[in-house]
Amino acid sequence: MAFVQSGDGLAGKQFAALDLPAEQQAKLWAALDTALTDVFYTLLLGLDGCAQVGGVQEIFRIHDEEGNLISDCGELEAEAYEQFQAKA
Repeated sequence: MAFVQSGDGLAGKQFAALDLPAEQQAKLWAALDTALTDVFYTLLLGLDGCAQVGGVQEIFRIHDEEGNLISDCGELEAEAYEQFQAKA
């Protein structure tokens, strides 16, 4: 995930307020990118029924606005891994 380093959001403003040297800023942004990648990956696995979210593991079926099945249980795990972990 190529995280955009911007001071526009609240987190960016808080990071800027730390007044870190450029090298430390880069490390901070990289750590944030890693943390967010882990969170998004875990949430996708949770929706897929492969991981706990909030201490609860459930099976979900994901439908679009018209009720068409987008993903049945177990179908997101491989793509989530490819998008979030294999590229890391």
